[in-house]
Order: sequence, then structure tokens, then C-alpha cells
Amino acid sequence: MAEIMVIFDFDSTIIECDSDNWVLDDTALTQNFYQLLPTMHWNPLMDRMMKELHSQGKTIEDIVEILKRTPMHPCIVPAIEAAYSLGCDLKIVSDANIFFIETILKHHGVWNCFSEIICNPSHVKEGSLNICPYHDYLKSSHGCNLCPPNMCKGVVIERIQNSMAGAGKKKVIYLGDGNGDFCPSLKLKENDYLMPRTGFPLCDLVSKNSTKIKAEVHGWRDGKELQHVLLHLINKA
Repeated sequence: MAEIMVIFDFDSTIIECDSDNWVLDDTALTQNFYQLLPTMHWNPLMDRMMKELHSQGKTIEDIVEILKRTPMHPCIVPAIEAAYSLGCDLKIVSDANIFFIETILKHHGVWNCFSEIICNPSHVKEGSLNICPYHDYLKSSHGCNLCPPNMCKGVVIERIQNSMAGAGKKKVIYLGDGNGDFCPSLKLKENDYLMPRTGFPLCDLVSKNSTKIKAEVHGWRDGKELQHVLLHLINKA
């Protein structure tokens, strides 16, 4: 199955929540965050919240422990491992940050299953987690009005598609749930598969814009259905 590339969103796809909100809720910063959100973009505000945690005495180790408790359906890890063992090229394209994603995936033992993780960069500096936008929107716009200013997943998917021919890849299976997954869904081709999560914004957008979607659509409700549908599509392809 080396010709198949499986691209996952992360929040509410691999995990059962938004990773930023999970940390904010656990550290009682949610109210503060959403009070400030009308005045700031999401990424710099999350960066500010991480500095606030540091000033309160929270350590990186404390954040790691919170992330280890992030809910994940028990079928997700087996699904990832099965797709990897079948030879698929697995990637993540996410609006989450690399520290959160890496910590969670390593905790569940599937970090090495992914060949590439495209997301917002982050790094630890002087004991505090610094979060940056994937696309520096202060310097230039990515030009897409469907996506948040820090990341156009459609641009990312187009870059991946351009690299696929030389790598011998033929099909993409894209899994996502949110508004930010609609733009890349529009970039998928006729022989690709789109797996929107039922009951989430992407599924509604796909239903309302079905004539714009070229890929074959297969919904899923939870991790068990994700595993079943994903492995069915891999074997079908």
C-alpha cells in the first residue's frame, strides 16, 4: 500500500478534543483566553497563555502530564498502527502545535508512524512553551479566505500533491472534522478519499458543497468507525 498517503487532522480526529482547549480547561485559563480572543489571533494568544502558566509556576512537565491525559478513542492507535504496517505513508496536517502533538503521539507510541507533521511550530525557551504560527501572517497573507490566517491547509495539500508523483504515491485519504479541513477537501482529486467526521463542521460543509468535492466521501462517527472505514479504504485501494 506504499502508493497510499493517509493525511490526518489532529484535534477531534486523532484525539477527542481540541488540544489547546484541553490544556486551557485543565489549567483554569479558558475564561481568560476567550475574554481576550476578540482582541488577538489564536496562536499569539495561546503563546501568551503558556507564558501565563509559566508565571504561575507551571512547568513544562506539568503541561506534559496534562497532555498525557488527553482523551483518545481506544481504536485510534490500532488504526494508525495498522495503516502504517500496511505500508501507507502517514502524515498529520493540523492547526495544533508540534509540542502538544508530539507529546501525545509519543505517549501513545505512534510518533514514529508519521513521516511528516505539518503544524504550528513551538519550542521551549527559559522554561516556557513558545507557540508560533505556521504561516507568518504578519509578513504576508496566504490568500485563502476559507482558512485561518496562520495556516491554509489547502496550500499544504497542494504542496504534498506536487511531491506525490515523484514519490510514487497515487491516492490520498484525508481525515478531518473542522472548518479548516474544508479547503484541503476541495483540493482532493477524483481517485482520493475524504473521511469527514459525522456531526462536525466539515461534514456539514461537505454536504452543503457536495458538487465541489471530487473525492469519494466516507463519514465516520467515532474511533471505531474511523478504524473500520480507514482500513476498508486502504484495502479497497
